[in-house]
Amino acid sequence: KDLVQMAVAKAGLLEPEEEITVPVIQKALLIGGGVAGIQAALDLAETGYKVYLVEREPSIGGRMAQIDKTFPTMDCSICILAPKMSDIGRHKNIELLTNSEVLEVSGYIGNFRVKVLSKPRFVVEKLCNGCGECAKVCPIEVPSEFDANLIPRKAIHIPFPQAVPFIYTIDADHCIRCYKCVEACQPNAIDFAQESRELELDVGTIIVATGADVCDPSFLTDYGYIKFPNVITSLEFERLINAGGPSGGHLIRPSDLQVPKSVAFIQCIGSRSDKSGHLYCSAVCCMNTIKDSLLIKEHWPDTQIFVFYVDVRAYGKGFEELYRRAGREGVIFIRGLPAEIVEDRKTRNLRLRGENTLTSELYNIDAGIVILSVGIEPRLDSDLIQSLLHLSKTSDGFFMEAHPKLRPVDTPTGGVFLAGCAESPKDIKDSVTQASAAAARASILMAKGKVTVE
Repeated sequence: KDLVQMAVAKAGLLEPEEEITVPVIQKALLIGGGVAGIQAALDLAETGYKVYLVEREPSIGGRMAQIDKTFPTMDCSICILAPKMSDIGRHKNIELLTNSEVLEVSGYIGNFRVKVLSKPRFVVEKLCNGCGECAKVCPIEVPSEFDANLIPRKAIHIPFPQAVPFIYTIDADHCIRCYKCVEACQPNAIDFAQESRELELDVGTIIVATGADVCDPSFLTDYGYIKFPNVITSLEFERLINAGGPSGGHLIRPSDLQVPKSVAFIQCIGSRSDKSGHLYCSAVCCMNTIKDSLLIKEHWPDTQIFVFYVDVRAYGKGFEELYRRAGREGVIFIRGLPAEIVEDRKTRNLRLRGENTLTSELYNIDAGIVILSVGIEPRLDSDLIQSLLHLSKTSDGFFMEAHPKLRPVDTPTGGVFLAGCAESPKDIKDSVTQASAAAARASILMAKGKVTVE
């Protein structure tokens, strides 16, 4: 055998690879705690597998927790999500690792070793009862990320009332170590001596459900997002219209806190243009605007609403009916995005100028507030996940599936699967559907108990 190997080496030939059968670790890792990660984790846990759910934020929930209502049913978003979040928190087969990040992944299909960095909260989880006395005495206020930076939060905080786990976290970047929270905390849960710790997890499958970011429209100078206070994004609007948001659910203009008499939505912000964003369609913007228009009409029926669009893409179940309902309730749809927005310095009203491409007529329309319907884009930190798991990306920057038709949730890396907006822009329903599919694919692999590798 040694002589054969030497001869093969001298001839520059490759030896045939040997296949071996190895056992599969019947545990799974979920990266990302949005609605897709939550659904996949629950499906796997209910099947009987141990699941590690890693989320970089202090709470699970993701983007869905920020949204007021869902389309096309107009159901309360957090009312749907909160029970699932609660199930995650108390499920015996799920180990929830919030405020944590994946550092390193080694191994192969069925046998991965994962290093996770668990960052300190500076609050002892078993002692914190969520009373909030610490936040009352904290002197530091910074913009609240959950509320789209519209209102402040304290340096010690819980992201939102339905957070899971419901435990306070100290923001080390802004905390001044005044120790007032230590004095106020009766359970003595504050611990500034906490340090980061590394965990090593052995898992058989990995599901990537890292979600997506929303487009920052600051680069669109023609629309004055930074310059004009009454130009806001659709995500900021979601927080304003939410009963638990900065304004208690009241639609107000940032400039004077008054209810606007007219509202203008501008579509495709950051989408469908190589000059002002990405070429792809973000899939959710049209229906999200229609939903928001109906919410305004429901509470303020006399408000005049204009929607400036390229074309309306209402392709899902119940979407077309919601679109037609908006038209019946008085929402005015104008095909043709504004060329510019000009502000009246006295009234702070906004004038939108452009061309209606259906009638070939120019328009000058005044609005009290303008809402930019921002698109979805890949997460800024997706390069790290790509390098850790040896994944591929499409030209759009989202993770690439093994086959778009036959293996839509698999990746080229065996044992690694995709769910939600990490793979492409999609709405909540499609994210949950893909999450269940990814969980099923991971279950099939783990149920076999062994795998053949080269």
